[in-house]
Amino acid sequence: MNILININIRVFLDYTEYTKSRRQREKFAVLVLRSISLISVLTTIAILFFLLFETFNFFTTEMDDGGFVKPWDFLFGTKWTPLFKPQSFGILPLVAGTLLVTIIAVTVAIILGLSTAVFLSEYAPENVRRVIKPILEVLAGIPTVVYGYFALTFVTPILMDLSDVFGFSMIIFNALSAGLVMGIMITPMVSTISEDALISVPQHLRDASYSMGAKKFQTAFRVVIPAALSGIAASLVLGVSRAIGETMIVTIAAGSTPNFTFNPLESIQAMTAFIVQISLGEAPHGSLEYSTIFAVGLVLFVMTLSLNIIGKWLVSKYSENY
Repeated sequence: MNILININIRVFLDYTEYTKSRRQREKFAVLVLRSISLISVLTTIAILFFLLFETFNFFTTEMDDGGFVKPWDFLFGTKWTPLFKPQSFGILPLVAGTLLVTIIAVTVAIILGLSTAVFLSEYAPENVRRVIKPILEVLAGIPTVVYGYFALTFVTPILMDLSDVFGFSMIIFNALSAGLVMGIMITPMVSTISEDALISVPQHLRDASYSMGAKKFQTAFRVVIPAALSGIAASLVLGVSRAIGETMIVTIAAGSTPNFTFNPLESIQAMTAFIVQISLGEAPHGSLEYSTIFAVGLVLFVMTLSLNIIGKWLVSKYSENY
């Protein structure tokens, strides 16, 4: 009897020690995760504060004519010539160029990415999936500078030959080739996230559709896609954010002409391309021209943040619980 009591006490003590050790490990893990989250938040706040401080310096630095850049003229001006005289600081040409390339890229990504996601989740057998998935992963891992030169040396000559055939004018540096290749670049992101959303749709919804006499195509586009709309919307918002922040493709293939235009056949300059141009030594450090990159960066930050907020709202609005 005493032996059994001693064994039970020993087991109880071992279990208590194990539970205590486990709680300590859990507390440590929670502490690490909270620290990482805090670092992320503080980093974002520091970046925002830095951009705001430098943007304030931009608006309080004298121009060559003795005046100052007005926020209204900066946000709604249609001429961007900070490196030439007379200087103009209207950011709309850069915003228009960024949005033009982004619209083209997202259109391509929707067509290719969503089609690929539907095919992989609803039609493709397992052996086909094992081939296509690695290809998408390879596309996602290609450096963007390679995409940029692919657009300039391969896609652009094809588009120029087509322009000669159909009789419209196109120059070497244009928004169309950059947008098409950028769409190919973000296709793996859109496809992967959309496929995960489609696969997560419960099978009983498909079975109910089939029992009503619907074909697989009807089921995919009238049942599965609407049920996975929140995940698809999230993939598109991430794709748009990725396209807006892309640098090398637009720098190499789209040119460096800040035109306020929505003609994809013309040369444009995106916000990221302008930041690269100034960062490479086009303006001396501390000058008004150099400070423009922080004002442009703040606008880019606000655009990306707004897209993320819209994406979160779309996900919460169209999310389905099964």
